[in-house]
Amino acid sequence: MIAPEGWPFAVIPLLAGTLVWIVGWPLIGIILMALGVFALFFFRNPRRNCSLSPDTACAPADGTVIKVCPAPPKMVRRGLPKQISIFRSVFNVHVNRAAIDGELTEYSYNKGRKFSAFKDKASLENEQNLSVWDGPKGRIALKQIAGLVARRIVFDHSPGDSVLRGDRIGLIRYGSRVDVFLPDDATVLVGEGDHVRAGESAIAEFAGNASS
Repeated sequence: MIAPEGWPFAVIPLLAGTLVWIVGWPLIGIILMALGVFALFFFRNPRRNCSLSPDTACAPADGTVIKVCPAPPKMVRRGLPKQISIFRSVFNVHVNRAAIDGELTEYSYNKGRKFSAFKDKASLENEQNLSVWDGPKGRIALKQIAGLVARRIVFDHSPGDSVLRGDRIGLIRYGSRVDVFLPDDATVLVGEGDHVRAGESAIAEFAGNASS
């Protein structure tokens, strides 16, 4: 499956490359068609099935865990003092998925700047959004952060919408990062350097009931 946002990035260079090849510029045609094939690879949207226990939060993104640390003060004041950051290169699947069963209670977006998603200041200054989800097992917040190469965050939901773990919630084009913020009673199940898959890998276990 291909994320619908990816079709223009694939079809246009594939058609243009074919036309350029026909008119006699095969090298340029090959380059354009290669870009189209890469777009199909980049915007792939594989099926994922979350079979974790109901108390477990799954990864919202494919990639590598680059930080497991205390959350910034703003998130601590929201009752979400634990942070997990997942970095994705251009070779990872870029579709984001719901980490818990729950309802979207808050959403905000900031146009931001362009720093490498590896850097700490990317979490504060890059193009990003923040979504807060309340579920029967607890509360979680996700921050989609665009990277250095391009700025385009897609988010599929509005406050009041409900999701199940593993449902698509959006995507980020090209290199990017997703920060996860957890309550104090959540047990983090991953460490820095771990590789995770959206909708399948366990990242935390909840101990309490939903936040009020």
